[in-house]
Amino acid sequence: MSNYIEYNGKIAFHPGYYVKEIVEESGLTQEDFAKRLDTTPKNLSLLIRGEQNLSIDIAMKLSRMIGTTVSYWLNLQNAYDAFIAEFRSEKELEQEKETFKSLDYKYFRENFGLPDLPRKIDEQIIAVREFLKVATLSVFKKRDMAVSFRSASNEISNGNIIKANAMVQIAINKALTMDAPKYNKVKFKQAADYALSLTKEHEEFYPLIKNAFLEAGVIFVILPNLPGSKINGATKKLEKNVMLMVNDRRLNADTFWFTLFHEIGHILHGDYGISFEKETGGKEEIADAFAADSLIDPEAYKKFVKEKVFTLTTIQKFADLIDRDPGIVLGRLQNDGLVRYDDRALQSLRHQYKVKVSS
Repeated sequence: MSNYIEYNGKIAFHPGYYVKEIVEESGLTQEDFAKRLDTTPKNLSLLIRGEQNLSIDIAMKLSRMIGTTVSYWLNLQNAYDAFIAEFRSEKELEQEKETFKSLDYKYFRENFGLPDLPRKIDEQIIAVREFLKVATLSVFKKRDMAVSFRSASNEISNGNIIKANAMVQIAINKALTMDAPKYNKVKFKQAADYALSLTKEHEEFYPLIKNAFLEAGVIFVILPNLPGSKINGATKKLEKNVMLMVNDRRLNADTFWFTLFHEIGHILHGDYGISFEKETGGKEEIADAFAADSLIDPEAYKKFVKEKVFTLTTIQKFADLIDRDPGIVLGRLQNDGLVRYDDRALQSLRHQYKVKVSS
């Protein structure tokens, strides 16, 4: 390692550079100089080569030995450290630009009020970094940065990972601003049961569910979808609370409620992490079964399916019987291959919820 560095037409010298000059001018060997300085030859050698920072102890000994001030030496070290920090910051910014390619500044500007900075990539990166409250956007390349990735699939790209981590980071930051009691599993089960009674409330259900979950220590966040994240939802155990996040791309009755109860299932089983599209595995199957059985009583569904009559009237009648939005029943039938997705006669049963997305 060199005892000086050149960058952007500037040069900065490590304190060891000046110590080396003093040693050479003294006519002493490094070993003899080290003895007079009351340190080891190894420490002096590391300092001279720029491989070890100047300590307060050595600064004090140098000041006594050659008649300078302690601050003189400490200022040299501070100036060198500041230059190195600037150098590393610029290098990190170049690396961040690669990560930033997977994010969409428009998403942050339109949904979270970040400033309009056309073609100012460096400033956009700084704005997003500060909004997400991270030292570098590069941390989002790590699979388990924000929460555990339940999926081990190789189909999840680096771009998916970056976007998913960014979305979860937003949700976590929002959750940390909320005042909620300690997570209570019993109360959360009750809140989940209450949520099931709201599936036909197409506009007012979100604040009602949000408040019910909050009382149980679960902070429910709906975020605008970041295109390409391939994320369905996520959960994270905080210090005393639980964060539950879904995005707004699945606000049809069937997909929204299934995603929500899939994540509720994960929480109740003590399993926290990110759920991606088309995931498989034991934990996902358990969460899927929990969601399916919570939304539609399995015995009632079995009897209904046995009739093999799936019309607008029969589906609506069954939905009324179990007190669920008919879109939930339609979605289940389509998922089970009993009704075609392109059956236009049944599309009026599918409801698109209107939710004011958390911002």
